[in-house]
Amino acid sequence: MIIFFDDRPFKIVRTNQISETDTAQFDRIVDLRLTKLTKSLLTGHVLFLNTTASTAVQAISILEKEMPGDLLSLTMATREKSEVEDKIKGLFKVIKAAGGVVVKDGKWLFMFRRKKWDLPKGKLDKGENSKQAAVREIEEETGVKAVIRDRVCTTWHTYSLNNSRILKRTKWYLLDCTDDSAMAPQADEQIEKLSWLTQTEGQAILVNSFSSIRYVVDSLKKQQEVKE
Repeated sequence: MIIFFDDRPFKIVRTNQISETDTAQFDRIVDLRLTKLTKSLLTGHVLFLNTTASTAVQAISILEKEMPGDLLSLTMATREKSEVEDKIKGLFKVIKAAGGVVVKDGKWLFMFRRKKWDLPKGKLDKGENSKQAAVREIEEETGVKAVIRDRVCTTWHTYSLNNSRILKRTKWYLLDCTDDSAMAPQADEQIEKLSWLTQTEGQAILVNSFSSIRYVVDSLKKQQEVKE
């Protein structure tokens, strides 16, 4: 599970998923059995070992009160992954959404909205499943008709709405374009423009995007590399 707090990735992983090679990417490794969790620990790329549901809640409380300016990412390794995830979800109202990467002639569809490059996505309507919502939202936001080819990943991010703590779950898909003759940005959603871009071009423009969107694109690229 990966949650984005203020565009910073917060990962919950099983302890046995962390290898010695993986540890090289972290600036700080903290064993929560030996060290008390404090805000001062949250600098750079941080790995917490022996995380429990209660320490995960403590970490989220710190992040929500005041995001540490020096924190780049937080990974929490635990032997109780399902318990930790359920505890975190229980802190928020969960809203479900779906979106995707549409492909045509080897190019990917990106959109520019609110001064950032993004991918089309939106909340599920009543009675919809994630696949139906992804297809509908893409057509509403871009005018492009598409069919789902494969699943990419799931992301979560937090925000506040009307004094409620929201955790939005977004399921992402890879789709094939079937008709872009009516392609046009949805002005009501503040979408300024749409662009078909190569992977190289997409990598360049995603410098001006969100960590969650870069995560989706990276996940898709890794899937494609495995298939090749």
